[in-house]
Amino acid sequence: MYDLHTHTTLSDGEMLPMELIRRMAVLGYDTVAVTDHADGSNLETLLAVLPGVRESANIYGVRLLCGVELTHVPPTLIQGMAQKAKNLGADVVVVHGETLMEPVAPGTNRAACSCTDVNVLAHPGLITRDDATLAAEHGVALELTSRGGHNRTNGHVANIARDTGCTLVVDSDAHAPHDLLDKRAKISVAMGAGLKKDECSRAFSLNIDELLFR
Repeated sequence: MYDLHTHTTLSDGEMLPMELIRRMAVLGYDTVAVTDHADGSNLETLLAVLPGVRESANIYGVRLLCGVELTHVPPTLIQGMAQKAKNLGADVVVVHGETLMEPVAPGTNRAACSCTDVNVLAHPGLITRDDATLAAEHGVALELTSRGGHNRTNGHVANIARDTGCTLVVDSDAHAPHDLLDKRAKISVAMGAGLKKDECSRAFSLNIDELLFR
């Protein structure tokens, strides 16, 4: 199992990175990305401190992916900041998409979908077909999320991804222990979005290295 979108006390989460990782290990995860909210003020700090818990994560049987979620960054700056994150060693770059729940700047989805240094567009709201087509062309995965509110458009995202050939990932966007998904809950998120059994299988058996290190 994987989760490519989680938060810790390094931004607005409730768990230290190691508590998150330990809880994920108990739930059966072998790959976890810590992707705390980032902008120009903390990008370097996040990517400097996270590798410090990689060895501990390995002991618990979890492959820690050090990442960031670029959040409310102006669309014109997303490409440069994503590239900077990768240059600083980020394994995964998530962009906080145009969820219906927050005043995300219009054009954020398009900027993320056009950027080869972005790996996942989180909770992309009512993403357009044109933007999803760009995501498919640039290898940017679209996220189905269990996060309250953000998950209102999961069905739309699943349909758009199906029509345009986008890769789908299923993530928790966890901020607290009660946000973490066991296997059954993760499957429920996918099926609740309208994925068929074969589509669920594809989403859950992703080659993460192929997605992230293309």
